Amino acid sequence: MPQLIPSTTRLRTFEDHVDAVHAVVVFPDRRRMVTSSFDKALRLWDLRTGAMLKKMEGHRDWVHAVVVSQNGQMIVSSDSCGEVIAWHGESGESLIKAIKAHPKSWIQALDLSPDGTMLATGAHDGTAKIWSTSSWQMQGNPITCSGAVRSLRYSPSGDHVAIATFGDIEIYDSATRECIANFKGHTVENGSPLWTPDGTRLLSGGDYHDPTIREWDTSTWKQVGDPWTGHAHNINATAMNPAGTLIASASSDKQVHLWRLSDRRSIATFQHSAWLACVTFSMDGKRIFSGGGDNMISEWEVPKDANSKIQLAMNSTAHDACITGNLSSAQELLTREIESDANDYASYANRSFVMARKLDWDNALDDAIKSISIQRSLMGFISKGIALCGKGLVRDARTAFGLAFMFTNEDSTTIHLLLLIEAIALFNADQREEAMLLVKELAVNCPNADTVACRVVEVYLRTQSGINALNSAHYDEAASHFTAAVNSCTFASSWPIHAIYEDFVMLFGWDLKPLWVTAHQKRCQAFLSAGKLEEALESYRFMMNTIHRTVKATCLNWCTVFEQECGALYLANGDAALTTSDFDKATDLYSVAIDLNSASYTLFANHSKVMLGKMLWEDALFDAQKVIELNPESHVGYQLKHAALRGAQCYDKAIEAFNIMLSKLEDAPDAQFRKLRQQYVSPSDVEDAIRRAIWIELENAPLRLLNTHTGLLCDRAAQINAFKTSTEYQEILSFTTKHADLRMERITEVVAVYFRRVLLSHRWDDTELLFHDIQDKVVYEMNALGGLMKLKSFCKMARHAGYFWAWMDTCCIDKNNNAELQESINSMFAWYRHSALTIVYLGDVFPSSNAGALARSAWNKRGWTLQEFVAPKIVVFYRNDWSLYLDDGFPNHKDSPAIIEELEGATAIDARALVSFRPGMRGVREKLQWASTRITTLQEDIAYSLFGIFSIHLPVIYGEKKQNALGRLLQEIVARSGDITALDWVGQSSEFNSCLPADITSYTAPPCALPSLSEDEIQTMVSSLRNTVAAELAWKLYTLLDNISAPRFANCRLHLPCIAFRVTEVRRRLGSAQETNFTYGIKVDGLHDLLINTEETMIQFSRARPTWQTVLLVRPWNRYLLELPDFAGLSDFGDDTGSEDSYWSAPGSPIDELPRGSPVEEELVDVESHSRALRLIVRLAQPFSALLLAQQRGGEYKRIASDHDIIAQVKDMASVDNMMDVRTLEIL
Repeated sequence: MPQLIPSTTRLRTFEDHVDAVHAVVVFPDRRRMVTSSFDKALRLWDLRTGAMLKKMEGHRDWVHAVVVSQNGQMIVSSDSCGEVIAWHGESGESLIKAIKAHPKSWIQALDLSPDGTMLATGAHDGTAKIWSTSSWQMQGNPITCSGAVRSLRYSPSGDHVAIATFGDIEIYDSATRECIANFKGHTVENGSPLWTPDGTRLLSGGDYHDPTIREWDTSTWKQVGDPWTGHAHNINATAMNPAGTLIASASSDKQVHLWRLSDRRSIATFQHSAWLACVTFSMDGKRIFSGGGDNMISEWEVPKDANSKIQLAMNSTAHDACITGNLSSAQELLTREIESDANDYASYANRSFVMARKLDWDNALDDAIKSISIQRSLMGFISKGIALCGKGLVRDARTAFGLAFMFTNEDSTTIHLLLLIEAIALFNADQREEAMLLVKELAVNCPNADTVACRVVEVYLRTQSGINALNSAHYDEAASHFTAAVNSCTFASSWPIHAIYEDFVMLFGWDLKPLWVTAHQKRCQAFLSAGKLEEALESYRFMMNTIHRTVKATCLNWCTVFEQECGALYLANGDAALTTSDFDKATDLYSVAIDLNSASYTLFANHSKVMLGKMLWEDALFDAQKVIELNPESHVGYQLKHAALRGAQCYDKAIEAFNIMLSKLEDAPDAQFRKLRQQYVSPSDVEDAIRRAIWIELENAPLRLLNTHTGLLCDRAAQINAFKTSTEYQEILSFTTKHADLRMERITEVVAVYFRRVLLSHRWDDTELLFHDIQDKVVYEMNALGGLMKLKSFCKMARHAGYFWAWMDTCCIDKNNNAELQESINSMFAWYRHSALTIVYLGDVFPSSNAGALARSAWNKRGWTLQEFVAPKIVVFYRNDWSLYLDDGFPNHKDSPAIIEELEGATAIDARALVSFRPGMRGVREKLQWASTRITTLQEDIAYSLFGIFSIHLPVIYGEKKQNALGRLLQEIVARSGDITALDWVGQSSEFNSCLPADITSYTAPPCALPSLSEDEIQTMVSSLRNTVAAELAWKLYTLLDNISAPRFANCRLHLPCIAFRVTEVRRRLGSAQETNFTYGIKVDGLHDLLINTEETMIQFSRARPTWQTVLLVRPWNRYLLELPDFAGLSDFGDDTGSEDSYWSAPGSPIDELPRGSPVEEELVDVESHSRALRLIVRLAQPFSALLLAQQRGGEYKRIASDHDIIAQVKDMASVDNMMDVRTLEIL
């Protein structure tokens, strides 16, 4: 195919700079141009005359970059000193003083966001910054890049910024500054990022190590195709024509290359005398401006057929005539060329195209055959195929197109276009289904195909089919074609497809400029003609929502006609709907025809409904009043008036209108209207529903709450009365008019929002106000001293956050009322749990405090504050000046990684538990460890503060001993859960029960961690036992343990299921007389010898010197060793209301279901049961945490406390007899 000849002749030059020109920008008004130079100045130029309009001075060093806003009203430039100046786009006068954007650094990168509100700068200091163009203040923090910034560019949407550095190409979210992609672009340096108009591709240029242009897919950031080669040195600038079809690149090799984006080919070069730094297109895309080391700007003409994918070798005059549709002139010009050169095969082919455009198929075919006879070519066979299709000789046409493929040089772009041309020719020959199928298959199956071209062809062909059907009054068929065309319009309405796909204009005379608009408008007309008004309106709205504003301005007259025609039909259909009382449909129809002037009662009524739907309350009220004036006896006007007043929040007047409406219905002469009264609800029913919702909401609320607006402490009755005088209450009454409105969801939602409350967690001090101090007083009017200052600030903080109610434990509980105190302590966890917000006030954390102050705060060591933090869902920490701790802006500090990390380190509580705590009996030992280091002022409170943690309710008995309070708590935990981990402690025994500790600090040490076996180790040991342990004996032990009862408490006595091992010898080891702890050596039947340290004095004995007292070493039984689920139904939220039997109904043994005395029972167990029993023996043979018990005179036992964990182990795993002493012991 003929190639474009490089253009070397300048059209003109712009000369006035005295040093290298580094930037050039053409204004959107097409009249002016601005340039910058190393001579420290900018210059404004008149593009029509070439005259220099103004020299703009103000920079102190080389001016590197210039950008112009899209409205042309602002110019921004940057220099080597790191300064930025903004200039007026018309006058060229500076708007601001120079900004030191990047002090002492070279700013080479500059770009304005598409809306002109933000400026991005990039410098050699390796940073990029975003500036507001209204305040000229930096927005957010600088972006730290991987290297010096050479260039940057906003994406067409403005959502992203592409930054080219010396090392990488980096893509940032322009709003968040988050780096969303970072990749190695070119070999060494990257430059000149350039987005395609649709934002799907990014182009970049390399330096002299890699002087190529590379194309990147912005969905994957992977390279597309091969690099564009042609330059020999640095690519310093790139530009795209307004149509988005051509790329110009300027290089240090003194050349500008013009590339076609669709096939990535260089189609022209422009030679300069010096290195180049800048390049841009004129606004019409017909000129290129470039400059650099020659100190001037050169203007060049873009080749006219630069967008053509198949070079037609047609002179420019004939080319322009074909494009404009002046076919006679084109024919005449081509005939002259043929007469001057009878062997000009290209002119014959071109004239064949022209004759085909004129539908002169015979002469078109003659010219095509003549062209081929002179020289076989791609153009010749294409022209022949088109002509044959025009004559209806489709079979011969296919042969001609097939021969054309021989001359495509296997170029995919040419092949792709050839197939589209064949499809169009077939379509014109009435082979429409085949043509459409070919286009679709081409879009799907051809690699690297120009799918937009396929879409353009499909849209055009579908539109032509639709026009034919519309002209034949086949409206449904037409609508189907136009819908298919619209669905294929993946290109924007403003996209210059006429210029991009010029080949279709040349060959077939297509007018592509209005294609997008034509497809949409014709679809609207087809639906309207078919009587499908909703589809027509929907299509029209879709068109208006997606059309570009510049295109919309060209079709305003059509829009006016369509709206009038459509509106008239909607009005007529609205009247028809009203005659059938289909008010909903009529409302929708009148919403289109609402501008028609009518004084009818029904139209005003329906117009009022429309305004209500749009929440235009005043307009709706106006229409409702008109309805009342036109028909004062009807209830409808008052019904609409009620709805409008309700929407405007004039609730008293709304209820008044509602009552009048009810009276109109009751007094209506028509029985049918009187019957309508039955659907409305009476006010008393509404009040009952609201009352139920209130009590449900307040069930988990403190008994007394502080009203943050009045400053009064309110009991339940006062809280409810406050609600009944509120706007929210009036709103519910006003909105609940029908029985269907009594749905509790709406009422519950309003009640819940009103009664949202903020709870305070804090460390008490000596100046705290109590209940009697604030009772019947307005907190805000009291003298702000000591604890009152804290209370006032807390209430104001809650009010400022939008909450009506607040609660503070110091003054909101009447501690002299025992019943109230009991309920408060047992409900406090639930109160915090259901708070809308819990504020933690750190009185000992100052504004200057750094991270770690929370961990050191006294608040973090108190017993009650554990539940006050883990229970709420939303918590915010404040310092003692009521500023946010660490200035942390998270709405919920449980979502703050910094704060949760600090608390996790300080409390040793896992972050997940801190954030999403679940009360109940799970993890008993772990929760006890959390509380073990905390302190309370009253000793009993260490136990009371844990009631909510374990979801336990117990009597509060201030004055009882600490051991008794803790004992009652632990007793309840063991009794309800069966969890024996509460027995895992070291220290002194409690007077409450010897198996329980005397102090919560006994749980400070982590629970005893014993080594576990892997599955392979278990299997190995099981195999070793198969021949040494009798199946009957193993299964007997398994059955004994499977059927043993759960641990339980009764009257301070623990009934503990266990495996008991008899102690046969106790001997005290010698130590110093001052020792308070004694060490004893202990021998136990079946176990290895042990050493035990204890404060208690033990009776020494041996087999030779026995004693009356029985001493046992016991293994508390844990059902998990059976490898069966133990607590499958236990809730993590503490709804533990069942009896212990419900938790410990032991799973039945396989033998239980066998008839006694059967042969099967004699065999006892099968292989699987035997394996399960052996696995149990293996686990029992491992080291275990044991309790040392001494029998008392009454037969009960007491635990002998040790100062460390007692770890025991059986001597012989195969000696099952030593493990058969399974019993439940009563322990005092």
